[in-house]
Parts: sequence; C-alpha cells; structure tokens
Amino acid sequence: MGNLTDAKVKEGIKVDPSNIMQVGMGFWASKTLLTAVKLELFSHLATKPLTGAEIKHELCLNGRGMYDFLDTLVALGFLQKRGNKETAVYSNSPDSDLFLDKSKLSYMGGILEMANNRLYPFWNFLEEGLKRGTPQNEIRTGEKSLFDEIYSDIDKTREFVNAMSGVQAENFITFATQFDFSGYNTLCDIGGAGAQLSAHVAIHNPHMNCISFDLLPVSPIAMENISLMGVANRVKIQSGDFFSDSLPKADVITMGNVLHGIGTGNKFMLIRKAYDALPKGGALVVIENIIDDERRENAFGLMMSLNMLIETTEGYNFTVADFKGWSRKAGFIETYVMRLTGPTSAIVAIK
Repeated sequence: MGNLTDAKVKEGIKVDPSNIMQVGMGFWASKTLLTAVKLELFSHLATKPLTGAEIKHELCLNGRGMYDFLDTLVALGFLQKRGNKETAVYSNSPDSDLFLDKSKLSYMGGILEMANNRLYPFWNFLEEGLKRGTPQNEIRTGEKSLFDEIYSDIDKTREFVNAMSGVQAENFITFATQFDFSGYNTLCDIGGAGAQLSAHVAIHNPHMNCISFDLLPVSPIAMENISLMGVANRVKIQSGDFFSDSLPKADVITMGNVLHGIGTGNKFMLIRKAYDALPKGGALVVIENIIDDERRENAFGLMMSLNMLIETTEGYNFTVADFKGWSRKAGFIETYVMRLTGPTSAIVAIK
C-alpha cells in the first residue's frame, strides 16, 4: 500500500481520503439535521434565541449528547451561537430561519420530515433494489402504497402535497419570473398538486390564467392554497387522471416532478398528450432534477433517480438528450434548458 501511495505522489496525483469519509459517513450529518427538523428545533428558535438548558426543557431532551447535537448543527451551518456549552445561546442561521420554521410559508421541512419518517429506513434496502429491480418502500412488506395511504386521509394529503410543493417553491418562483410569458395567455400544470406553480405564475404574470390539473383527492388542498395566495380568480382547479384523460388545452403546459416517477412508455405518452393539447408555438415545460448528458455532475439528480428505484416500479430521472429524443419523436420542433435553483432545471419544448 505504501509503495502505491508513493507512486501516486511521484506521478503528481493528489491522494486524499477525506471525500470517501465525508460521503461514506454522510448519514451522520443527514440524521442530525433530520432529527432537528422532527424535534421542531428551528421553529422553537425562530421565536427567540435559547440556551442549552431552555432547549433541553422545550424539546424534552435527556441532556446527554445535547451540546454535541447542537454544536454539530452549528458546525454544519444550521445554527449560530454565542458562548460555549452552558453559557451558549443558540439561534437559527438565516437559511434555517427562512426554510425550516414551520410558521413560515417558506417552510420546506416537510420533505425532510418525510425523508426521516419514510425514506431513511427504505434506503437501507438499496442493495436489494439494485439486485431485484423492485420498489423497496411500503410495497416491500405488503403494506399500503404511499399514495393509497396518503389519499386515505385529508390531513395526510395536505401534509404531503404541501411538503412536495414547499421544496419546489423557489424553483416555481424562478420559473414564474424568468420564463417569457409575453406571448402566452393560458397555462395548465399537469400533476399540479397544491396548485403552487399555477399560483406563482398567476401572481407574477397578471395576464395569465391557469389550470392546476390533478386527482380529485388533492382538489380541496389546491383550493385552500389559491385562496390563501389570492389568485382564486385566475387559477382553476380541475380534477382528472393524466394517464387516462386528455390534458386540458392551454398555451403552456407544465409538469413538475411528474416524469421522473414513471417509465419510458408513460413518459412519452404524457409528452405526446401535451403536444396534442398545445397550439402551434405552445410550450411544454418540464421541471425536474435533470441529469447532465455525460452523467457526471448532477449527483442529486442521479440520487433522485435511485430514489425512484426505491419508490416506484419503473421511474427514473433522465438527461436533456433523453428528453430531446422523446419530444422530437412526439413532434416538438425545438427544445432548450432553463437553469432554476440548485440541481433543478426546466426543459422547454416548443410545438
């Protein structure tokens, strides 16, 4: 081993195991954050800074390991502090305060709550998923599927829908403010869930009228959201099944995190349905964690594809080249990519 290392040094190759350790033990950092979210630590700290003793009391903690837990969150950038241990006063970092406080509309912790409660244990079976090619979620043990469980209760439906929309809020706003809507008047969001994408488009583009199209159980949540966001006069909630029904006609059709959950045949089917529902010059916009064509850079997009292995029977993430092939086959004449936030992009196909 020493000779191999010496040879690498002589060749000018820098050898560093830190990335191996950081990724291999990455579940430590992940579980620390997920636990803080589940304990609602950030919501408590959003009201005022707290000492360790006050946090112990409010969160009903034992005390052992507490300062290690809190100071790990400081080191990871999620908390700030003045003082040390017994003299420390803790507060949220700006990012945590905006995105992890449950009292704020910008809260995106819902997806992290789901990650902690569901995805974290399921990912323990990634190896089995790779060997069998089958989902490793509730279906693995014969329980109800995720959506059967969610749609059985309105509160569960609301929690899930708003969690999914919360994590995409910045991408929806970026799309609504950066896409050129000047040549369009109507938009239909397929799989619109809580109607947040439609609402943001309506808010930032006063001439646009939108339809949020999804299954009947999510309609009450969508109605609540468009009322709260003040756009009920320009966003219509329409129920339907995009697998079996024709898509509503509109100048722009959007699909946010829809295609990654289904197989190639259904991906193409939805793209073709969108083509049929659009006028000439109309745009299909797909918002996803799209993988780079060389499959080297968007690690989050690739891991999301692995998550589709865990969660679905055929779903996977795709590249720009993949989408261009499907859209060209469906009849679209032009495609281009808009970068949104983080690992997320919008790929646009013009009819």
